[in-house]
Amino acid sequence: MIDFATLAVFSGAVLLLLLSPGPNMAFVISHGISHGWRGGLAASLGIGVADMVLTVLTATGVTAVVAGWPPSFDLIRYAGVGYLLWLAFKTVQKRSGKAVAAVEPVALKRVFLHAMLNSLLNPKALLFFVVFLPQFVRPEAGAIAGQLSLLGGILTLIAAIFHGVLGISGGAIRRCFSGRPGSAMLQRWGLATVLTALAVRLALMSRPA
Repeated sequence: MIDFATLAVFSGAVLLLLLSPGPNMAFVISHGISHGWRGGLAASLGIGVADMVLTVLTATGVTAVVAGWPPSFDLIRYAGVGYLLWLAFKTVQKRSGKAVAAVEPVALKRVFLHAMLNSLLNPKALLFFVVFLPQFVRPEAGAIAGQLSLLGGILTLIAAIFHGVLGISGGAIRRCFSGRPGSAMLQRWGLATVLTALAVRLALMSRPA
């Protein structure tokens, strides 16, 4: 299989990419602030599951087929834009009278699903797996699908830990504001603003050449 040196370089590259601000980072932190550390971890878990799905699709060649169909980029992109705007709308619809400290179990399931779908509806995530993972595959090292699965698994693990830390950090920020007048409204509108900004970013995204 893949040698240790290649895995080390791959892991370092993944960590450097994660450290650069991106939509997943904003999504996890904002949900950690709005739903507490449990919400942040739920968001990170949702992104992790999406990474696993993309890994399987990449190893089986599905992502390459989808990425090779020109209309797919815009179809996925606009679906993501609509979904993010819908989430923003639902967020501002919530009543401000809810206690800030109350985190409903159902809400955490929704955060998980929202994070997973948000990641899957980002066409750049699909292109990332198609372009990035194969760079570290060595045909002489064995089955291509097995190598892609291993690389995707390592990426998923590193990303899950990184986003989990971000989610917990978002929960810590939430505790700092908990109990202050207007904090619930600020958190709600802050999350809606982040979701809208991500939708605008996705709408303005151009397909890589």
